[in-house]
Amino acid sequence: MHGARIGPNALTQLIEPIERRYGHDMVARLLEQSGIQRLPDMTGLIDEDPVIAMHHHMIRTLPDMADDISREAGARTGAYIIANRIPGFAQGLLRILPAALSARLLAKAIAKNAWTFAGSGKFAVQSWWPLVFTLEDNPFAKGLRTYAPACHWHAAVFETLFRELVSPHIRVTETTCCAAGDPRCTFVVRT
Repeated sequence: MHGARIGPNALTQLIEPIERRYGHDMVARLLEQSGIQRLPDMTGLIDEDPVIAMHHHMIRTLPDMADDISREAGARTGAYIIANRIPGFAQGLLRILPAALSARLLAKAIAKNAWTFAGSGKFAVQSWWPLVFTLEDNPFAKGLRTYAPACHWHAAVFETLFRELVSPHIRVTETTCCAAGDPRCTFVVRT
């Protein structure tokens, strides 16, 4: 019996940035602390609990670089999604449509596939202008206590998708965060 499930990129895309900065031994240590014996084969969803544990152990063990590692892993996840999960014709269409329409279509696709990155959390498009996403009960934020928004992985995934497929000028900012005591994580998409 498994708990909530999440896409394997939430785990696998953390490995390279950690290994490049701290070496294989640090990756092995964090995987062991998280109860992960082997990396997933990328063919299906995986249990969210060890993935969240990996993110949390990385944040606690490497506090000075955790934000940068999370951002890089999120950007790598967004690039993987573009390369492997969004058909070429859909990418082409998003790139040639007016940005407002393209952003709306991409937001709908993200909402439809939220189960791949939200795990047990509840994702919603809060507003269309400005484009705002919310993630209630974000498992990445549970158990963390911060003074500022801390979901850099999610923000980087969204920003990569929108910058590559809608406009290179788009920025995604997390404005509220469950880890900082807010009721939900809120991501604002702006040009």
